[in-house]
Amino acid sequence: MDGMIEIRWHGRGGQGAKTASLLLADAAFNTGKYIQGFPEYGPERMGAPLTAYNRISDTPIRIHSNIYYPDYVVVVDDTLLESVDVTAGLKETGAIVINTTKSEDYLRKVLKGYKGDIYTIDARKISEEALGKYFPNTPMLAAIIKVAKIMTDEELIKDMKGSFKHKFAKKPEVIDGNMKALEMALKEVKKI
Repeated sequence: MDGMIEIRWHGRGGQGAKTASLLLADAAFNTGKYIQGFPEYGPERMGAPLTAYNRISDTPIRIHSNIYYPDYVVVVDDTLLESVDVTAGLKETGAIVINTTKSEDYLRKVLKGYKGDIYTIDARKISEEALGKYFPNTPMLAAIIKVAKIMTDEELIKDMKGSFKHKFAKKPEVIDGNMKALEMALKEVKKI
């Protein structure tokens, strides 16, 4: 389908990959796109690997399946690189975005010769600085939006401010930290 972007998220239960994929779907919807955002669970427990998906399109989406040939992959937890084939089906015209501080040599080795673009971000550092705790999903959300050019930085900031006000209505003290994490991530995601 022309004009459609497919994204696969790899994370662990409790890291917010599912939440980030749903926030991405909401943000893209708010810019007039057609969207899907859904998780796939293995054993449902904290720390277990999980996969989430997004489809974003300019036209109605009539596909209702998992994503086997994504344009982009987001890896929220770099420990999954050695146990999950995160590049399976990943198009070389797309990119992979990884939360990591590992070296380029290590990444190229564990990505088994993937020839597409590789982006990294230290979501731990960003979230701990902005939020005081390790919540990698907000920086990873900003990183994939920046890499995939789903919307402008300004559109993201404006939309997420509204989303966070709704999502954190009972915890407004975390809104500013999440906004800071988004802004930092937009500047710190880098291509290797």
